[in-house]
Amino acid sequence: MAEGWVKYFRKNDIESWSAGVEIHGMNRRAIQVMAEAGVDISNFKSKLVGELPVNRFDEVITLCDHANGHCPCFPAGTKKTHRPFDDPPRLARKVNSEEEILECYRRVRDEIRKFVEEL
Repeated sequence: MAEGWVKYFRKNDIESWSAGVEIHGMNRRAIQVMAEAGVDISNFKSKLVGELPVNRFDEVITLCDHANGHCPCFPAGTKKTHRPFDDPPRLARKVNSEEEILECYRRVRDEIRKFVEEL
């Protein structure tokens, strides 16, 4: 979701890539709630940091505690920022209906949007 928001709002001034420390595949609910907000991430791919087309970054932003704790080392001069967001699938385990599950995703989507708008 974060990469989608960056490409939506800041594509002309921030070159962004999203990667994780584990591959989970694209989440259909994340795709759905981003589409509701007008952002198409359906062609995005879950990938590892080593799969990115570059290996030097001005800044690395981790968005969950797991990624922050397991983030690989980057060359000196790379700024590292941690901004934790709740994990929508984990939040969704606490609710029952599909609409409540989607609300978990929407809440995190909107929090990430606000963060990206303030970059």
